[in-house]
Amino acid sequence: MRLDGKIALVTGAGSGFGAGIAQRFAAEGAKVACVDIDGAAAERVAAALGGDAIAIAADVGLAADVATSVAETRQRFGVPDILVNNAGTTHRNKPLMEVTEEDFDRVFRVNVKSIFHYVREIAPLMRDAGGGAILNVSSTAALRPRPGLTWYNASKGAASLASKSLALELAPWKIRVNALCPVMGATGLLEHFMGVLDTPENRDRFIATIPLGRLSEASDIAAAALFLASDEAAFITGVDLPVDGGRTA
Repeated sequence: MRLDGKIALVTGAGSGFGAGIAQRFAAEGAKVACVDIDGAAAERVAAALGGDAIAIAADVGLAADVATSVAETRQRFGVPDILVNNAGTTHRNKPLMEVTEEDFDRVFRVNVKSIFHYVREIAPLMRDAGGGAILNVSSTAALRPRPGLTWYNASKGAASLASKSLALELAPWKIRVNALCPVMGATGLLEHFMGVLDTPENRDRFIATIPLGRLSEASDIAAAALFLASDEAAFITGVDLPVDGGRTA
């Protein structure tokens, strides 16, 4: 198993990409802390994974909740070897001037501030344990932005650039930091990304921009996350890995 003996903390693990990552990591031998603001959703995912998974309800934008989630993970399993900052949100696709300050603050709080909180909590622990791997789930929006999503695009640009800078600063501590850049997937946020009703016709318009002809799936993101979190990627740090069917080619 590629993650045998590893401990992983995955945020936004109650659904979508996060649930897929948690499931794949557990299948590869990792003990997984499934963190989500929706505690019931995290419980469902963790329960399906068995005794080597726990559910933790936490708001990733709150320093106290982040600290508690890390403490609970340490108490149950030990220091995480792998951190996946997957929790994310968006504002609805709409004209720039219709995005409110509340929209902006929420998007940056979840997509960017959460990375700040978790790195501050976990990086020193990884350092003292000899190293680790951090994955930040960014987006193709950081590489090829779509109109109507400017402040979401900007938040993912921040996540990608932070990943590169963290890779440089944390390299002396033997901590690798990489970013995953998925194209749109059939998650609960899809309708917000499109800005229109989720109908087959509207999906087809967006799928037409993806050369391989489909939306991303949780299994696609989980496979890429597994590689970057595993020892197979021991010499890879500071990269944006598009998982996008050719969207950014």
